[in-house]
Amino acid sequence: MQRILPAFFIALGVVLGGTFVGSIGGIITGQSPLKFMSDIASDLKLYAIISAIGGTFNNLRLLEGSFLQGELHLLFEQIMILISAFAGARLAYWLVIIFAGGR
Repeated sequence: MQRILPAFFIALGVVLGGTFVGSIGGIITGQSPLKFMSDIASDLKLYAIISAIGGTFNNLRLLEGSFLQGELHLLFEQIMILISAFAGARLAYWLVIIFAGGR
């Protein structure tokens, strides 16, 4: 259960950090940085979840092994980590949209 809260903040940080740093590209190319931020945040959500859970293949193997061996607590923990990462990415996306003036 020690990985649930860090997964939330890793996903939150990936989206917020990538969005704010990526908006510099919008400034350089002459686009609206706020519009550019909302586009980047939308694209980064999936990558934030993947980076927060630590990759995909190891976790899929762990899910398969825990399910087949009957270790349901590991399965539950992996699902909670995934939900936590999703919530962090979604909160960051929401914060960026609010900051950028809504959709």
